[in-house]
Amino acid sequence: MCRAIVWLASVCLLICPSLSCYDCFIDVEESLRLCWGHVLTNTNVRNMDECFRKLDRIFNTNQTVIEAGRVGEGFDIKLKEILEAEILPIVEEFDQNLNMDTVYERRLQTAADNFIAAASKLPRVSGCFPPCGFQNAGAVYNCITCQYDSCEFPLDCPVEEIEVMENHKAQMWCDVAFDLPSDIEVIWRFAEEIKTQEMDQFIEVTAGVDRLYSIPSTSLQHQGTYQCEIYSGSRSIVRIYFYITVTPQLVAGHTELQEIFDLSLLPGGQLLTAPGAAPRSFLPLLLVLLTTCLTTSLLLLFLTLGVLYWSSSEEDHNEGDADDDDHFEFEMS
Repeated sequence: MCRAIVWLASVCLLICPSLSCYDCFIDVEESLRLCWGHVLTNTNVRNMDECFRKLDRIFNTNQTVIEAGRVGEGFDIKLKEILEAEILPIVEEFDQNLNMDTVYERRLQTAADNFIAAASKLPRVSGCFPPCGFQNAGAVYNCITCQYDSCEFPLDCPVEEIEVMENHKAQMWCDVAFDLPSDIEVIWRFAEEIKTQEMDQFIEVTAGVDRLYSIPSTSLQHQGTYQCEIYSGSRSIVRIYFYITVTPQLVAGHTELQEIFDLSLLPGGQLLTAPGAAPRSFLPLLLVLLTTCLTTSLLLLFLTLGVLYWSSSEEDHNEGDADDDDHFEFEMS
């Protein structure tokens, strides 16, 4: 009866605290056998509770042990093998034998140090890539919860803005920074005219394995939000969004002409160039315009002088005729 009470109390001490690397991999029965002969040095009394607290301090709350256990997917089995190789021989040696607490301290601390050294050599994961997606390969084993922690990012990525001119090509690539499974399925959806991430606003456009969606020649009806959702089996991995704005070609042409006109008013006749583009001079065009204006002005001047000269000659000729008529009439009289 007394033995059963001690066993239940010991189980409570092992289970009630939060789990950690030791509790994840060593059975309660093995821990009871390990701590059975734990004797306090100062009182020379067998005390299993103090042994359990020692295990908790050396393994369960030891941050170095916890960090050593943060391995990639599938390597929790290797962690179990490493810890069992350190603890089980001690269990067999101490079972039903009395040992002082100093002996327990030394042997358990050595086991913890060996576990840290071996576990730290196991493959680490590359981590999680923000800001979105269910990244199973980035999950890390957590000795506190005895399970893998996912990246805990939302499935929905932020909306990417794309501007394209009417009748031009548009392409969207459904890509992520993390590795994808080999059995993926890609579904493309479209919500016309609106910018949204609400699932009920989309209609399915295509499904398959193609992660590239291309529009050969855009029109105004292509403006809206495109959603790419990647599946692995029945599980959704990520949803990527693109919002396309289509600029009408007439509006684009008018805008370009307005920009050219504005640039022509710059001092020195220099056009602004895009970053990285070769500089262009507006001076040749300006010289052509000035030459044309000057030539036109001179032509108008010569025409005006010609008209004036012709008018003056005509008046002199008329006056000469009038004088001849008066002289003739005088002679007749």
